[in-house]
Amino acid sequence: MLELKGIRKYYNPGTINEICLFHGFDLSIEKGEFLSVVGSNGSGKTSLLNIICGSIPIEEGQILINGKDITKEKEYRRNRRIGRVYQNPAMGTCPSMTILENMSLADNKGMLYDLRRGTNKNRIAYYREQLSQLNLGLEDKLDVKVGALSGGQRQAMALLMSTLTPIEFLILDEHTAALDPKTAELIMELTDKIVKDKKLTTIMVTHNLRYAVEYGNRLIMMHEGSVILDKKEEEKRQIPVEDILALFNEISVECGN
Repeated sequence: MLELKGIRKYYNPGTINEICLFHGFDLSIEKGEFLSVVGSNGSGKTSLLNIICGSIPIEEGQILINGKDITKEKEYRRNRRIGRVYQNPAMGTCPSMTILENMSLADNKGMLYDLRRGTNKNRIAYYREQLSQLNLGLEDKLDVKVGALSGGQRQAMALLMSTLTPIEFLILDEHTAALDPKTAELIMELTDKIVKDKKLTTIMVTHNLRYAVEYGNRLIMMHEGSVILDKKEEEKRQIPVEDILALFNEISVECGN
């Protein structure tokens, strides 16, 4: 279980632009949950992910995993159990390196590097097997530099690489937003398969309300650092996309958007 307790987060503290985004924010995510997070810009969605991953500090509160306090744990240590896929496909891969080199880099996540070769030839067959699941033909392009791939191919690789080593949590930060509709559908289907196959606790921030409703077993809507809607399991499956859109539009009007 992942728990956030009494989280307080300030931006621009001590200035005229000081903002307290989270005021004693609480959230519990059960093991194996696939949580979709929606909300308007500035609602705290990405800040929530950054706090969980340790990318930004908090002023008050606790972050616990299975009861263990990790609030002060460094980001690189948290990354050993967390996989993250960003909105920009370029952020999850290294464009100047080949597909093989990228796979090898992801395969060595959390390990110490020394003077050994970066790529283990004994793992090449395994990389091909993993890439073949994407159905993009990348298993036959191991020597191609990732920078030559399409955005969809890179995002599929980023998703695969983030889950290549054993992890407990998968963090998806609007990971389909920069893709065309057809490619976004492919990435969502791939995401769903990986989450189910590896039984990952997943948090997905998305602006696509249909994806938020169709995928996962829990949905929350955030507004000004608070959860204003929380639907789980059957209750989530029965909520129409139109109802979510109506609430979203109502909030947007109130905010002047």
